Amino acid sequence: MRVELNFGAVLAQWPLLLSGVLWTLALTAIAALIGVAIGIAFAWVRSHGPTWLRWVVGTYVELIRNTPFIVQLFFIYFGLPAAGVKLTPETASVIAMVVNLSAYATEIIRAGIDATPKGQIEAAHSLALDRMQTFTRVVLPPALKKVWPSLVSQIIIVMLGSAVCGQISTPELSFAANVIQSRNFRAFEAFIIATALYLVLSIAVRRLMNWLGPRFVYGR
Repeated sequence: MRVELNFGAVLAQWPLLLSGVLWTLALTAIAALIGVAIGIAFAWVRSHGPTWLRWVVGTYVELIRNTPFIVQLFFIYFGLPAAGVKLTPETASVIAMVVNLSAYATEIIRAGIDATPKGQIEAAHSLALDRMQTFTRVVLPPALKKVWPSLVSQIIIVMLGSAVCGQISTPELSFAANVIQSRNFRAFEAFIIATALYLVLSIAVRRLMNWLGPRFVYGR
């Protein structure tokens, strides 16, 4: 049996593929910005916060890290309406990605914070810097520098995980590929192209993040 591939039939739907790529990037960008910001705040709590708040954040982190992303997504999109909270697929996807990334980012950033030499903190206190100034100027930049590769990898994992969001009709890349194959029945070609696009996106996002880090996040 001879199998004939027709990638042209899929590429002819390039506006749909482009829309899927843009949605994937937009979801990732929003999740990265908010998720990392929450991760920084929670990492500080886990390292320096009051005991009761450490316990609350620790429970949140363990809950999210030990449950599947698709379950978290379905809970937000299908479960919350039972409590009167109705969300669009796009909003639910962003919230799920933020929740997931922030939990992992918390532990990644906390590892960098805990690796900060005590001498640096004592030196900052001797210069009359308060706790917040010490954290933002002395502790956080070198901590982010130490863990930046791990944090970038986690952001890419969340970006690839956004493919699950197509299950609730979020128009990201995997959803676009599924729509295309439902129109022309070229499932193999559609998902081969989607795979290639995810690979390109992963490489591009990693390089962009590695360029942004030393210039705008933690300094050289």
